[in-house]
Amino acid sequence: MLFHLFFVLLLTFQTHAIQGYGGRSSGAEFTTSFGYSGAGTNNQNNVSGWPYFVEHNISRNVTAAVGQTAFLHCRVEQLGDKAVSWIRKRDLHILTAGILTYTSDQRFQVIRPDKSENWTLQIKFPQERDSGIYECQVNTEPKMSLSYNLNVVEARARIFGPADIYVKTGSVLTLTCLMSQGPHDLGTVAWYHGSHPVLASPPGSNDVALEPRVAVDTEWSDALTSRLKITHAKPSDSGNYSCVPTVADSASVNVHVINGFPLGTYTLV
Repeated sequence: MLFHLFFVLLLTFQTHAIQGYGGRSSGAEFTTSFGYSGAGTNNQNNVSGWPYFVEHNISRNVTAAVGQTAFLHCRVEQLGDKAVSWIRKRDLHILTAGILTYTSDQRFQVIRPDKSENWTLQIKFPQERDSGIYECQVNTEPKMSLSYNLNVVEARARIFGPADIYVKTGSVLTLTCLMSQGPHDLGTVAWYHGSHPVLASPPGSNDVALEPRVAVDTEWSDALTSRLKITHAKPSDSGNYSCVPTVADSASVNVHVINGFPLGTYTLV
């Protein structure tokens, strides 16, 4: 009988202690010594309504050429009443919060179409000093963040071989231009002979062979590679040749078509 009375008093005491802690519910999960458990109303436990990042088809390692606008894409679903901010990690500088810019550097701007889940950080005219880690943050508790690595490079083209190239009349000359730095959306390459663009010969223009006398082949692999091929070189082919990428510094060589070298093929790769 006494044991039963003690049990009732102990249960009553623990119930009052839980209800009266701090004068309010703590919102945290609690467990009594008798094995009862219950969950609070913290929204973080509501998985279906909690913001989350969408990483599918979004690159977080971005390369841009100096002067070419860079974009860092962040997509947040179920944002609700939370806000998205962009932070520069090296100095913890807040660049944008919501659609507002919080830096005097007007090159930085957030792009967010109306009612879109995309929050894109745009960096105009980036320089090499802008390289580093940037974070897309959501002001949840605890904070949510997603890191992006921006690599800004000075894209330069180079032509293999010496600055002056000597070939014999009638030889085959191939100049190879390589641009190994920069993103793959830099475009293509144009070749110039002096101030005039080099144009591929139309079919049938070569009386000696079926292939065109002048041909340009440009391809992407791990780098942008463009080859200018001139068959049956003539003295008029002498001069300065420049490889000019769409967005990069150009490279040039001087070609001298002369007599005195064995007839052959000169390929600079």
